[in-house]
Amino acid sequence: MDLDTFFVSVERLLDRRLEGRPILIGGTSDRGVVASCSYEARAFGVHSAMPMKLARQLCPEAVVIRGNSYNYLKYSDLVSEIVRGSVPVFEKTSVDEFYCDLTGMDRFFGCYRFAGELRQKVIRESGLPISFGLSVNKTVSKVATGEAKPNNQLQVPGGSERDFLAPLSIRCIPMVGDKTYQTLRNLGVSQVGTLQEMPVELLQRALGENGLLIWKKANGIDPSPVVPFHERQSISTERTFDRDTTDVHKLRGLFIAMAENLAYQLRRGGKLTSCITVKLRYTDFQTHTIQERIPYTSADHLITPKVLELFGRLYSRRMLVRLVGVRFSHLVSGGYQINLFEDSEERIRLYDALDRMRMRFGDRSVITAAGMDAHSIGRGDNPFDGGPPLLLANRRQ
Repeated sequence: MDLDTFFVSVERLLDRRLEGRPILIGGTSDRGVVASCSYEARAFGVHSAMPMKLARQLCPEAVVIRGNSYNYLKYSDLVSEIVRGSVPVFEKTSVDEFYCDLTGMDRFFGCYRFAGELRQKVIRESGLPISFGLSVNKTVSKVATGEAKPNNQLQVPGGSERDFLAPLSIRCIPMVGDKTYQTLRNLGVSQVGTLQEMPVELLQRALGENGLLIWKKANGIDPSPVVPFHERQSISTERTFDRDTTDVHKLRGLFIAMAENLAYQLRRGGKLTSCITVKLRYTDFQTHTIQERIPYTSADHLITPKVLELFGRLYSRRMLVRLVGVRFSHLVSGGYQINLFEDSEERIRLYDALDRMRMRFGDRSVITAAGMDAHSIGRGDNPFDGGPPLLLANRRQ
């Protein structure tokens, strides 16, 4: 099951004026990329992962939206709960894609009817369009979902997998990216049917160890099971700059803003982290990371200093910086444990007030003054920034 143009659908649900208009969601700078786009924008040749600058040139009338992670995660969780309460086993592979194992459900009134009623339930309770493909395995189901879009459903009866896949483009096969596609086209292969008839040895020579796996997928063979859904074990954010920079003061401000935003996401989800990772990519595209374990926490005043410390240890080349990132991992469920000797009632109340404002106005609606410089070094390609801050907070007051 795949939510159609998920980010776009959420934005339209929140603002009906966007219906029927071409929409681009992603980073708004020239270095930004398209995270999602509407079908109206796709008609101009726009697609996900395309540079935003090129997308704007192809579709100058498009509405460009940065997006808001809180809204997307909220609706993703809503759909997850609907699916979780309806099927025996489900696997969530992204914020908008689910695999459901309906084995045994045909004993009642049929898997296709059951899946169709579940799809209607998602549409009714979330307001979001969703498509599904039903078959005997994950690969064929994923391809069928793509063929069913937009907002539709498709069943591939058992035993007809090869016939269903044969006339389709090799691009529809999972694992066939741009490089693999070009290699196969150089061999004269454009349809899955041709791929099905090729000797496995030839594919292995051309594609290496992935040759056998792609041949099996092309023939509708995929024994991989549906893995029960588990909560994610990490959260992260990155920022690519409009112009590479060496302004340490502004870089520190950005790290403060990123750390605060991720810490808020931890508290909102009832999570704690015990491992912090800082990432730097220089102008020559060399990427360096550093991480350190810490006691479980979700408090800004414990996380932010550690992020800044790791940045100070990592930034040693004094070269122009192209991208920065922060990642919290080893997540567990729980709430922040108040320190009897160091925490004050004012600090705890401040966290609560800040989080309530963010919950109401968006992730980036309130930040500390120290993080304000993050907005003066260029917008990045993270589509989940909720826009400029509405309020400022200085925690020393």
